[in-house]
Amino acid sequence: MMYSKVAVGCVLAGLLAMLFVPAPAANAQSYQEHYDVIVAGTDPEGIAAAVSAARNGLRVLLADGKGREEIGGLITLGWLNSLDLNYSPVKKQGRSGHRFLNRGIFQEWYDRLEGTSIDVVSAGGAFRQLVDHEENITVKLKLQDWKPIVRNGKLEGLEITDAAGKVERVHASVVVDATQDADIAAMAGVPYTVGREDLGDPSSRMAVTLVFKMRGITDESWKAIGRRKDTGRDDRSAWGFPEASRYVSSRPERVALRGLNIGRQNDGTVLINAMHLFDVDPLDASSRAEGMRIGREEAPKIAAYLKRSFKELEQLDYAGTAPELYVRESRHIQGEYRLTMADVMENRDHWDAIAYGSYEVDIQRLNRHDNGAVMMAPLQYGVPYRALVPLKVDNLLVVGRSASFDSLPHGSARVIPLGMATGQAAGAAAKLALERGITVRELSRSKEAVRMLQERLSSQGMDLVMHDLVEPAYMKHPAYRGLLAAVSMNLTTGGYSNDRWNLDGTAGTHRFQEMVGKLAVIHPQYFRRMSDDLDGAGTREASVIEGESLKLQEAAYIMCAAAGVKADRGHALDVLLDRGWVNRERVESLGNQAALTNGEAFLLIRDLLEHYAGVVYE
Repeated sequence: MMYSKVAVGCVLAGLLAMLFVPAPAANAQSYQEHYDVIVAGTDPEGIAAAVSAARNGLRVLLADGKGREEIGGLITLGWLNSLDLNYSPVKKQGRSGHRFLNRGIFQEWYDRLEGTSIDVVSAGGAFRQLVDHEENITVKLKLQDWKPIVRNGKLEGLEITDAAGKVERVHASVVVDATQDADIAAMAGVPYTVGREDLGDPSSRMAVTLVFKMRGITDESWKAIGRRKDTGRDDRSAWGFPEASRYVSSRPERVALRGLNIGRQNDGTVLINAMHLFDVDPLDASSRAEGMRIGREEAPKIAAYLKRSFKELEQLDYAGTAPELYVRESRHIQGEYRLTMADVMENRDHWDAIAYGSYEVDIQRLNRHDNGAVMMAPLQYGVPYRALVPLKVDNLLVVGRSASFDSLPHGSARVIPLGMATGQAAGAAAKLALERGITVRELSRSKEAVRMLQERLSSQGMDLVMHDLVEPAYMKHPAYRGLLAAVSMNLTTGGYSNDRWNLDGTAGTHRFQEMVGKLAVIHPQYFRRMSDDLDGAGTREASVIEGESLKLQEAAYIMCAAAGVKADRGHALDVLLDRGWVNRERVESLGNQAALTNGEAFLLIRDLLEHYAGVVYE
């Protein structure tokens, strides 16, 4: 019987997990001089990449440089047990009543577990089963250090310092960076952006979370949670408790609480994913350590608040925090292709798609003053193989959340199921490239080779079918091209139902001024920050009333000011028309020049970007 067909029940998975010892035998193995593939990072994406490569007949070194003693990373050590899933737009009966877009190794692992929230010990055991079944995988944990070996722009392997301090130079034909933060890629010289750098704000990134545990849950108390009007529940997961966000932190500038995501564990405890930690730099070890310390100090205070505030939780007791932080965002590499918001908004397929996503573009809070947002909810979009292929450095693939995604679509593409799909694709791509005697970059430029890769992935369990979709209503709106520009710059959000942009609603002058003002942050080479008195003649900018409707002449004046052009209100529109920054057809199409709609405001911003700055979001 083939291993991939073995059905392992949840109870058996739990029992096996209890016997799980973190890879002493694998660590005892000596290094080979050369591997076909080195997978750097033992998070779920790295495990998928290693298993995929081994199943394709390659010799694989699966290594971890974070001092870990077990594999599974964000699941087993970050305790992320409630996964963000990519559902197919075509429903099909199954355990959840849905069909996943990410099948293959992800679903093989996930089907061994308990449900919408998984037991992290069982999950670790299931990961170990996948890895231990493959004789071609050597696992090395607790490494003290690792460095890329780069020569003439080619990554030839890693210089590894093991737990005993011994330094080895280990070579490979292909390296897969699954470190979450693209650590190997960055050290090798791959270009990347950090946080919101592509939006002009590199210091901002999504909040970090420290998951914490509470004990004492019973079937009756779990049912009580489900009876709350503001909370949903199934047999493994609960979500809601929006009032939890009223928690008054002991360090409000660093810690906040949102609504709760609660996942049951097999030992009678629950894991709670709700703490937001701000101003933690994932790329700075001291900052991460400080974030962990702050989180551990705050966790028992949060638990006490939950006990006294919600009767459904009053019987629970605090039981500790996860060993690692849950980091959502750090580096975004620059690859042969960069996934954009236009890709996600338009549910685009790609000729080289090797995985598909559909999870909401979920942007968690950036700081205590930010509320976070759901940008929109796609139906299905493709992730190109090219997004795994970094610029400048050959023989390298980057999988998971630090692949080549703009920071906003990363809010959807960062999730574990999609990351594991990219890992599986990377393992198969390495095999195909070696077979054909080409690099993984050269593979990305061959449509014939990519078709072969897609066929192999499909034969190995992945679902690479792009479904026929009904065009979303927002794409049919006359102002859609303006909306696309606005969403791409984070100027507006659509929510879970893609209906919050209010394209036909009346635009406000104050809001328009705020949006145009952001252009100076995103495109500073073309736009300038607007002061309270731009033209020295007493502008009304500082006294704009928030509810005041946006007039065309006022919009034109604000746009001229942002572009650094002096013009009074009476002639600002003429200036824009004369320079071709706004065309007359656009002006003539406006329904009411004394009260522009939100959609019309977006279109004006889009015109200014294209015809003045030469920037198009499409």
